Amino acid sequence: MTSAIETIFDAWGVADDAVRAETIAGALAPGATYSDPRSGGRLSGDAIAEYVSALSSNAPGWTAKVKNTSEVNGYLRVRVAFGGQGPDGSMMVQHGTYFADVSDGALTMIAGFVGAEA
Repeated sequence: MTSAIETIFDAWGVADDAVRAETIAGALAPGATYSDPRSGGRLSGDAIAEYVSALSSNAPGWTAKVKNTSEVNGYLRVRVAFGGQGPDGSMMVQHGTYFADVSDGALTMIAGFVGAEA
């Protein structure tokens, strides 16, 4: 079974905005928040899918894949690889570290940071 954290990052590679938004909404608990260094603050509701859509349109064809997770007391630490073709035509990969809170299988909070430990 795919976890909510895998579902939300898999959605980054979905080309169809409506399908992406539906997928993201299905992984989130009511009132869930998302933030990362580029989000400009904590996002909630439809703003989360809109933010992912904006990033996806700026990097078409890129995907986000969960590389590993660890858990302590219900909190997740997640390493994510974002990858695709860069502006020069070469393949690129960027990593991020995310912390998430999960309740009853749905994400209630996701906070992302640039970079990742090896």
